[in-house]
Amino acid sequence: MIGTMNHSEYLLRAVAISKDAVAGGNHPFGCILVDADGNVLLEQGNIEVTSRDCTGHAETTLMRNASQHFEKDVLASCTLYTTAEPCAMCAGAIYWGNVRRVVFGISESELLAETGNDPRNPTLSLDCRTVFSRGQKDIEVIGPVAEVAEAVLEPHRSYWNS
Repeated sequence: MIGTMNHSEYLLRAVAISKDAVAGGNHPFGCILVDADGNVLLEQGNIEVTSRDCTGHAETTLMRNASQHFEKDVLASCTLYTTAEPCAMCAGAIYWGNVRRVVFGISESELLAETGNDPRNPTLSLDCRTVFSRGQKDIEVIGPVAEVAEAVLEPHRSYWNS
């Protein structure tokens, strides 16, 4: 628990952002950055489709914004909550941005089971724990969080199977 909300509540807020991303014409991913006191500092959905930026994943975009607004020591005390396990690119952005805790709703393998071979989401079979373990910083990873799995998967089921 951070602040007055628990991990599931922050993840459900990220789910709402993922639904907003879909409403805006993007893939169903969302994340939030929370400080040590439980305050939401930033929110971000995917922008990949509408911006035509293949690096427009929610987590990478959030980390670009966070790096411009907060010092690395502040980011080290933050938690990034995201609907799905960060891909290798997003894990790299989190690492370089200096966020030291990540909480995700569903795993990369659960996401792959939903998207299959959809060319809009060619997943990498490389979990974020492996990416982080190759670095020089300790990054705590919590997830998948089973109690939010159905909520996270709902916008994916209607998006990838449409």
